[in-house]
Amino acid sequence: MPRVIIGVIGPGAGARAVDCQRAQALGAAIAAQGWVLLTGGRPAGVMAAASAGARAAGGLTVGILPGRDPATADPAVEIAICTDLGHARNNLNVLSATALVACGLGLGTVSEIALALKNARPVVLLDERPTAAEFFATLGVEPLVRVVTVAQAIAQLHQILAPRSGSGA
Repeated sequence: MPRVIIGVIGPGAGARAVDCQRAQALGAAIAAQGWVLLTGGRPAGVMAAASAGARAAGGLTVGILPGRDPATADPAVEIAICTDLGHARNNLNVLSATALVACGLGLGTVSEIALALKNARPVVLLDERPTAAEFFATLGVEPLVRVVTVAQAIAQLHQILAPRSGSGA
């Protein structure tokens, strides 16, 4: 059975400090579950924080980069996949993940959430603000679940993954 790949998406340079703190803890929690962490790979914001957390916890980190130079990857990314696709690489992020967790919101993150939902990939929104989840709910899309803690995000991922393995991992 293929390994579980959890995509962590969120703002880059414009990320809020709280989103980066959650992303780092989330990366560590993903690694603790034995799951692979996938991000956009750049050394900025949520991507860098999640990768740092997972790497520090001994997890495997994969970054899908928008450009063609692997040297642009965050130092905590172990496997850098160069796409030369710019923002279009967001679809690769989505389709490569078993499930996704969005830490905070930015335009790129919203596009990834939309692509995930359009492709029936489960999304957990780790954000204390209910407005984003309410927006996606108005579109009538499923499944998007909003949580406010890393522990709740991991619990939701276990629920999402349970039907796939029978054990939740």
